[in-house]
Amino acid sequence: MSISTVRTIQDLRAQVKAWRRDDLVVGVVPTMGALHVGHLSLVKAALDKCDRVIVTLFVNPTQFGEGEDFSVYPRSEERDRHMVEEQGAHVLFAPSVEEMYPEGAITEVQVPGPDRILEGKFRPNHFTGVATVVTKLLNQAQADHAFFGEKDFQQLQVIKTLTRDLCIPTVIHGVETVREDDGLALSSRNMYLSEDERKIAPILNAVLCDVAQKFREGDHGSALCDIAEQQLKDAGFASVDYVVIADAQSLEQQVTYNPDHPARVLAAAKLGRARLIDNIAVDD
Repeated sequence: MSISTVRTIQDLRAQVKAWRRDDLVVGVVPTMGALHVGHLSLVKAALDKCDRVIVTLFVNPTQFGEGEDFSVYPRSEERDRHMVEEQGAHVLFAPSVEEMYPEGAITEVQVPGPDRILEGKFRPNHFTGVATVVTKLLNQAQADHAFFGEKDFQQLQVIKTLTRDLCIPTVIHGVETVREDDGLALSSRNMYLSEDERKIAPILNAVLCDVAQKFREGDHGSALCDIAEQQLKDAGFASVDYVVIADAQSLEQQVTYNPDHPARVLAAAKLGRARLIDNIAVDD
């Protein structure tokens, strides 16, 4: 069955309404396009749980800060459409900026707390843009389930918080990060890496795995993160925004290991033109 491309909220809702009449379970996979195998794993997870799956494709301008890569962010709608059609998705929702943010739109969604630390500290207003567009997409799709990658772990927590607080009935699912054979997390921005930088990039995941192991063995969290930052710089990363061990729900910093409180090691570092983020569960 070929995929349908819809561009308006009205047409999307009409399709979902038709599915509802047939008692079908609906899933949505929000993306910014430039799709890769990691995105397809989200589509697969949605198809495993839902009768019908919507993939959204929208490069959201409000989550890019000044000097970030909005104008050059890779866009390839025809390629993306073909990829999700092959996977088995049913609708591609590809609205314009004007459809998503009509003239006069002023409302923003903020999630104080988790949006002010880590990524929020280094990318001011980023999570306001994310929270606002995800709230719009969830309201527009009115899906039973939504699927997001764990690579953007802080984003996942922000989205879980806003759906809980705003009583949005869509169930949010995190899907495990897909990696290259050498451990590098798949990302649309990996294409910015030069050949030499691509050889360095997997060190990020290797360092995080080492931090997690030593934290489980009893080493102090802050000291481990300081050492990890220096290891990344020594390996060739231009700068390190953070390496942090945090509670897996609140994202509050953890300094001592407690097996009863799941934790994640999260990091962000610059390598050439690319800003790489990654995280792993301490108990993996």
